[in-house]
Amino acid sequence: MAPRCWRWWHWLGWPRIRPPSASNSTNSGFYRHFSAQKNPQICVVGSGPAGFYTAQHLLKHHTQAHVDIYEKQLVPFGLVRFGVAPDHPEVKNVINTFTQTARSDRCAFRGNVVVGKDVTVPELQGAYHAVVLSYGAEDHQRLEIPGEELPGVCSARAFVGWYNGLPENRELAPDLSCDTAVILGQGNVALDVARILLTPHEHLEKTDITEAALGVLRQSQVKTVWIVGRRGPLQVAFTIKELREMIHLPGTRPILDPADFLGLQDRIKEVPRPRKRLMELLLQTATEKPGAGAARQALATRAWGLRFFRSPQQVLPSPDGRRAAGIRLAVTRLEGVGEATQAVPTGDTEDLPCGLVLSSVGYKSRPIDPSVPFDSKLGIIPNVEGRVVDVPGLYCSGWVKRGPTGVITTTMTDSFLTSQMLLQDLKAGLLPSGPRPGFAAIQALLSSRGVRPVSFSDWEKLDAEEVSRGQGAGKPREKLVDPHEMLRLLGH
Repeated sequence: MAPRCWRWWHWLGWPRIRPPSASNSTNSGFYRHFSAQKNPQICVVGSGPAGFYTAQHLLKHHTQAHVDIYEKQLVPFGLVRFGVAPDHPEVKNVINTFTQTARSDRCAFRGNVVVGKDVTVPELQGAYHAVVLSYGAEDHQRLEIPGEELPGVCSARAFVGWYNGLPENRELAPDLSCDTAVILGQGNVALDVARILLTPHEHLEKTDITEAALGVLRQSQVKTVWIVGRRGPLQVAFTIKELREMIHLPGTRPILDPADFLGLQDRIKEVPRPRKRLMELLLQTATEKPGAGAARQALATRAWGLRFFRSPQQVLPSPDGRRAAGIRLAVTRLEGVGEATQAVPTGDTEDLPCGLVLSSVGYKSRPIDPSVPFDSKLGIIPNVEGRVVDVPGLYCSGWVKRGPTGVITTTMTDSFLTSQMLLQDLKAGLLPSGPRPGFAAIQALLSSRGVRPVSFSDWEKLDAEEVSRGQGAGKPREKLVDPHEMLRLLGH
C-alpha cells in the first residue's frame, strides 16, 4: 500500500493563482474557507539560526501552528554550534532561546534526516501546508587556481568545522608543522581562524574546542599568519570587535605596512561611523610609534599581518611536488568608486612562502532537491521576500535566501520576514486548507527507507553527556564528533 502522504499529493500544484482583490466579491466565500486553516502543519529544513528563528516567529504569531524542524546532523543549532569560535561563548547564548522553542509542545526537532536524500522536498510539500528551506551555506567558494588540491591547502570552513567538532571535518588533521600560514580573505572567519592558530593553548583549554583539535594546536609550529585581501583597508569585511581581539592577542604582534594607509585619514571622513571607527583603529595600529606597547611586542613570539592589494594566482608546490610550499599573489590596484570598486591585476606578482593555505573567500549554498529552483551563480534559491519563485507554499530564509552575509541578528530579522510572508499567505488563502498529515506521513516514508530520526530529547541526552565529559577537563563541554558513537549512546 502506498504511504499515507501520497493521498495529499494532489495539493502540490495548487494554488498557482492569486485570490481576487478584496473589492471583487466573486468567490469571496471560497477564499474565506481557505483562509480558515486553524492548525497549519509547517516544516522547516535546517536547525541553525535561520531555521530556529523562523520556527520561533511562526509559533509566536500563530497560536495553533505546529512546526517540525528537519536537520541532517544528529544535533541542532547549525553554525551557532559549528561556526562560532570556541573563545566566543557569549555568542552561543542564543542556544538558550532556541532550546525554549524546541521544547514547545507545538515544535519538534527531527535530526538525522537528510532532505533531498532521505526524503524529497515534494514529499514534504505533500505532507505539510508549507515548507521553509533554511539549510544555510554548507559549502565554500573555491579559489579556482592551480595547486588548490595540494596537501596543505584547505578551506577555512573545513578548518572551523574541524576545531568546532563538525562530524564531516573530524578527520581533517591539518599539518601545523610549518612556520607560516596564509589565510586568503579578510572577513570575520579569516580573523577567527588566525586567532585560533595564534592563541596560547592554555587560553583555549577552557573553551568547548575539541580535544583532538587542541592536541594538534598544542604541537603547532605556526609563528606567523598573513591575512591576505585583494582590495585595500577600506574594503575589509571584518568588524572592529574581531580586529581588537587580534590586536590584543597575548604573545602576538601585528605587522601592518604604513604605506598601505597613506591618505586614508582624509578618505575616512565621509564613511559611516562603524566603518570609520574600524579604519581609525587600523590606521592607529599601522602608524603607532614605539611606546607603551613596545615591551609587550618585544616579548611576542608570534605575529599576524594584513596584506592588501594581493590576489591568489597559484599555490606553489614543494620541490618534491607533494605539498604546498608557498603562494603566488598577483599585485592589484583598485578601479571604480564606492561599492563598484574592483581589484584588477597590475601585472606584478609576489611569492609568499608558507606551509598552510586556508581559503576564506566565502561560504556557498548547495541545491537541495531537483524540484527546487536554484541560482548557481548567486548560490541562493530565487525568491521574493522569502517566497520561492514559481513554487507556491515553498519558502526560504537565512543564507540560502540572501547569500552568506551578515551576523546572527541579520538572520533573525530575515527569518522573521519570511515567517511573516508565510503567515500572510496562510491568512489570504494561498496555502491548502484541510488537514495535512505532517510528520506522520514522513515518518512512514523514513521508516520504509531505514531512516530513524532523533528527537530533541535525544539531543538533550547527548548534551548532558558532552557537559559531563567536559567537566573533568574544566571545559563547558567536550563535543561528541562521531555520529556512530552518538547513535550508540542513544541506543539506536
